[in-house]
Amino acid sequence: MIAGLVSLRAQQFVFASSTFSLRLTRTMTTKVHAIAQTGFGTGTNALYDRARPSYPTECLSYIRQVSKSTAPLNVVEIGAGTGIFTRALLAHSEWAASIGTLRAIEPSEGMRDVWTDTVDDNRCSIVKGTFDNTGVEDGWADLIIIAQAFHWCPDYGKASAEFGRILKKDGAVVFIWNLEDRDGAGWVAQLRDRIEAHEKGTPQFRLNLWRKTFSTPEYISLFHPQEEEEWAYHLLANEQIVTDRAQSKSYIAVLPPDEKAKVVEDIKGILDRGDGRVWINKEEGTYQYPYKTYIVVARKK
Repeated sequence: MIAGLVSLRAQQFVFASSTFSLRLTRTMTTKVHAIAQTGFGTGTNALYDRARPSYPTECLSYIRQVSKSTAPLNVVEIGAGTGIFTRALLAHSEWAASIGTLRAIEPSEGMRDVWTDTVDDNRCSIVKGTFDNTGVEDGWADLIIIAQAFHWCPDYGKASAEFGRILKKDGAVVFIWNLEDRDGAGWVAQLRDRIEAHEKGTPQFRLNLWRKTFSTPEYISLFHPQEEEEWAYHLLANEQIVTDRAQSKSYIAVLPPDEKAKVVEDIKGILDRGDGRVWINKEEGTYQYPYKTYIVVARKK
């Protein structure tokens, strides 16, 4: 449930490193960050799919306007995970008739299995792949979309080269992220402080390491300067939703059982205090969960 969309202005996987030249060769090697490989591995994916939020309809409408191509569109979704974004796209009125073919790329077998079980559309398929090794033909894609994943990329230049290779002329890459808004309520700030203590140096979105992409020689050669938008809004929350979502974070999922239990206990304490909580229905235990969605667009030259 999304309420109060107020302003206009984006974990999961570590993808490949590869060899590259500006001639856009396709000889590549792949590595996956250990925390992502384990934290999003088989056995974690059902919780991830259940706990993680979808995407605001306004954001999906914005992405539809990014592509200047005429429908039907060829879309590549890299880091497609369990299909949360894919399903949102397919259910959106402006996208339902716009997609010609959607090719999802995902390195995790467990996530691909959930995607296959939950995405039911013969225009869509999923294969194993990475940011710099998609297996997509040269110049095939009208649009590349990367939802909740690009912060795991280990080599921004090589990824940029792959994006440029598979995009059509005037195609674009859309990066999108959802993130709890720690400025939206005291309890959210406390929650973020509690779980961030376990990040262990992983390249989380909030650290902005992914912004190095836009200064790489490959990106500068192939793409225009990035465009950015931001949305603030509230989701529906209760104790179970907040707790499950925290446990779906890769760096929480890999904790030993005793440490994970302590995190859950501390989250309960934070929610019991409820600093800054705005109730939706107190009797039912539901309240507002402040969120932001960020979108970054890179248009091919």
